[in-house]
Amino acid sequence: MPSATILGGIAGPDLSRAERDFFRDADPWGFILFGRNVETPDRLRRLTADLREAVGRDAPVLIDQEGGRVQRMRAPHWTDWPAPLDQAGRGERAVWLHHHLLAQELRAVGIDADCAPVLDIARPETHPFLRNRCLGTDAATVTRLGRAAADAMLAAGVLPVIKHMPGHGRAQVDSHKDLPVVEASLADLEAGDFAPFRALSDLPMAMTAHIRFTAIDQAPATASAPVIALIRERIGFDGLLMSDDIGMQALSGSLAERAAASIAAGCDLVLSCNETLPQMEAIVAAAGPMTPRAEDRGRAALALRRAPADRDIAGLRAELAALGGLAA
Repeated sequence: MPSATILGGIAGPDLSRAERDFFRDADPWGFILFGRNVETPDRLRRLTADLREAVGRDAPVLIDQEGGRVQRMRAPHWTDWPAPLDQAGRGERAVWLHHHLLAQELRAVGIDADCAPVLDIARPETHPFLRNRCLGTDAATVTRLGRAAADAMLAAGVLPVIKHMPGHGRAQVDSHKDLPVVEASLADLEAGDFAPFRALSDLPMAMTAHIRFTAIDQAPATASAPVIALIRERIGFDGLLMSDDIGMQALSGSLAERAAASIAAGCDLVLSCNETLPQMEAIVAAAGPMTPRAEDRGRAALALRRAPADRDIAGLRAELAALGGLAA
């Protein structure tokens, strides 16, 4: 039974012997990569293969590749994508093309899950760290474009991870640095923030928000049993639910305490992105193995991985360029 972790504490573009040995013993459910792990396509393909070899199975390899500020793979080897909110202004077809072509680039180097699309609603007060990563300023638009983005990635053989559940758009501070507190009523949250996640609750994987909703609980959503219960019961999401990065400063306590709190609240997996080997050891021990229900959800998600559809990539790129969504 794999550990209830997704680990990204890989120091560079190559897997060290110490990292290989640790991952073999820790057996995380999956891995997540960052800019420090990305150099050339051949080197990145070798890294993704080495990670899977370390755990002896076809473990998922994730990345944050949205467009705009949040993209780990960039030129000259890959496309520099516009921010999602900018692409959204070009229409549903542009959003589909953006995410399908982006996912084709990921799959070509062995990455088969992307922490996207963002289903948060961009509001006037949304903190700049998040705002242009959203797909719209109202629930209906985010729902429609979020579905297009997810379908496009699935067609390219990449699993989408919708985020930040149950909604991060009202955050006025950066959760990498502090805990956002939202005082909206439950009725307002239900009508707006939660709506895109409810509409896309059939998708296989989701990531929580490090945000406190005073109408629900005093703990951040990632570590809140009432919020996780709301995600499962009222939003209706029964897919694989992971925490956002537990190394972010929105959370308090030690890394082990954060991991344990997330699992106790009902998350299936803990996401650890930038920790050292000793720190990851403590996180793995605190998270423990996946529950049988979490394993079922993980198997269901991975069953949706498929070979990329055979498409005219050059033609799709030309179409997106004609829409203004890609430099010619």
